[in-house]
Amino acid sequence: MFMARTETSGSGNIKLTLKLLWGGGERPSRGPKPGLTLDRIVATAVGIADTEGLEAVSMRRVSTALDVGTMSLYRYVPGKAELLDLMLDRVQREALEADPGNLTAGTGWRRAVELLARGYLEHYRRHPWLLRVNEARSVLGPSSLRSLEVALVPLQGMGLSDPELMSVIISVQSFAGGIARMEIDTDDAAKETGLSHEEFWEQQRPYLEQAMESGQFPVIAALAEDTFSEEFDHFTFGLRRFLDGLEVLVAERAGRTERTRRTERTERAGRTERREEG
Repeated sequence: MFMARTETSGSGNIKLTLKLLWGGGERPSRGPKPGLTLDRIVATAVGIADTEGLEAVSMRRVSTALDVGTMSLYRYVPGKAELLDLMLDRVQREALEADPGNLTAGTGWRRAVELLARGYLEHYRRHPWLLRVNEARSVLGPSSLRSLEVALVPLQGMGLSDPELMSVIISVQSFAGGIARMEIDTDDAAKETGLSHEEFWEQQRPYLEQAMESGQFPVIAALAEDTFSEEFDHFTFGLRRFLDGLEVLVAERAGRTERTRRTERTERAGRTERREEG
């Protein structure tokens, strides 16, 4: 069961975490179990989080899954806080490997933003525990930086400033995370209460019908029957509106750039003509 409590990235020994992420950490000096590696430890922790939730991840739980003593893990990673940062970077690597080659310099920006949004949504669906992590101050490893690099490459032609490009990525990631959270929270509520989505709303039906007939909520009462249908694709609708808004901005910037170029050409021509006359 996924709980609502939040872990915080970057809460461990940052220097040690960076050494482990970037390959500068020391190898165990004695007693490692054959076949046990840092990568295997992190992969096992991610697997536990995926299936049992982040709260199930502990050094003891990971060591049990690997069939080693808990102290063996501490020869590779200082503790759970550092392990969490390694997990975050690893799932970024998995995301890159799951969708190779689609985001390139030749990818149109609109298609690139759509691919990013759908990629983020699937990423959260595969690893729902990510939504329980406070990543306001992430310890950036190679996969995290590579993921950002890949995202930025096809957006360079939008004509936006660098802070605006970052805002595009932050906005689309936040949007995908919001949709994923709604899906995951709905599933969690059913698991925790034992009531299906249909059973939950069926219990409220008599009261809601009475409220609609009271005349106190005329706008809500007039809504179409399919207003709250689960068939409506809120993600696609919202994404397309976001893309349409960006389209206006990109066109505006392109027009402004073209006007600037025309002005510069006119000014250069004028200067040349004055030199020739002089």
